[in-house]
Amino acid sequence: MAGSDGRVVWNHSTHIPGLIPILEKLANYSGVTTITPGVIARVRSHAPHLRLKISVPTRGGYKLLARKGKSVQEVFVITDLSQGQLESAIAGLMD
Repeated sequence: MAGSDGRVVWNHSTHIPGLIPILEKLANYSGVTTITPGVIARVRSHAPHLRLKISVPTRGGYKLLARKGKSVQEVFVITDLSQGQLESAIAGLMD
């Protein structure tokens, strides 16, 4: 987890509670370039605690889904980490 030049892009005014501090820590991982929180939507299922999981690969990175309560937010991560490496980094931050 050496220092990185990663950054979190603030293009929305609202975020799922507790998400931004985790994304800022993830941006410090070596290999993570840019993290962009996206659209928030309401869902039927309820997640009592913040969860962050990889959804699909994108060009240059991955789309993550952050869930808490009845909200879900897309998060786009530009990285050269493999999916396994990114999952490990996320798991370490969520503990």
